Amino acid sequence: MLRFLMLLLLPLLLAITTTQAQTPPMLNATLDGYEYPFPVRYLPLKLEGQALRMAYMDVPPTAKANGRTVVLLHGKNFFGAYWRETIKTLAAAGFRVVVPDQLGFGKSDKPAIHYSFHQLARNTKHLLDTLDVRRAVVVGHSMGGMLATRFALLYPETTEKLVLENPIGLEDYRVGVPFQTIDQAEATELKSTEASIRKYHATYYPNGYPAAHDQWLLPLAAQTQSPDFAKVARANALTFDMIYQQPVSYEFGQIKVPTLLIIGQADRTVVGKALIKDPQTLARMGQYPALGRRTTAQIKGAKLVEIPNVGHIPHLEAPAQFYKALLGFIN
Repeated sequence: MLRFLMLLLLPLLLAITTTQAQTPPMLNATLDGYEYPFPVRYLPLKLEGQALRMAYMDVPPTAKANGRTVVLLHGKNFFGAYWRETIKTLAAAGFRVVVPDQLGFGKSDKPAIHYSFHQLARNTKHLLDTLDVRRAVVVGHSMGGMLATRFALLYPETTEKLVLENPIGLEDYRVGVPFQTIDQAEATELKSTEASIRKYHATYYPNGYPAAHDQWLLPLAAQTQSPDFAKVARANALTFDMIYQQPVSYEFGQIKVPTLLIIGQADRTVVGKALIKDPQTLARMGQYPALGRRTTAQIKGAKLVEIPNVGHIPHLEAPAQFYKALLGFIN
């Protein structure tokens, strides 16, 4: 029996060991030394007098090309690499897949600038123009859902279809989450440790934190050990303020492109949740089943796929269901 259990656990133990071996104990602000699953390129940008670089992956189809492109937009506490299996699935279905790290995230620069979804959308449009991509399916997860929404509103002619995977911003956080200054947010970020990051990421998984998620957590933890972690903490604070100050929840009715919402029904994510002290406010916010249905009703012709007992990251927690919904819609 013990041998049987060991055989069952061996692949998991190997996965954990491999993840730890591949993630250096210290990573700088742009994750130098951390390998992405596909080649990383850089788009030069100049914003607010600063010369900056935006990292991205541009993955060709691995099956017969269908001539179409999918853009994958990451969440706030993530970077483009966590789309790895989604990229493989889409490429195998004939799609070209473009996966940017937004400024302030992943392998992109972490400037102290005014962050806005309008600017991030403009940067993404510039990237697509540079790659000669005229139209694309735009998929956004978590914060990427807010960005994807802004992108579709600004560039409907470029957005072939819109897919929102457990997007944040389905409600206005200013209504229930107490305000904090950027300096306060930065002070909190500077206290981040592997333990605190792990505790937060565990909230994404209502059925228990999977060891495989460490591959997406350990690079963030390794940045806390770097001398330039202050850059990361400042960017994290500035992008938190962007999410808080720039809601998209009042504009869903203006979306004119075909839209799909994929909502893990056990998700209760609220940006700034720890700041909420009132139990009634806490209880009414982050109710993704209701938020998903309300948002779907606001977008003309939108479709909704509800995934029971799944949390904030369906493409990691329930990939088969996520791929079925995604491919069924974009095909």
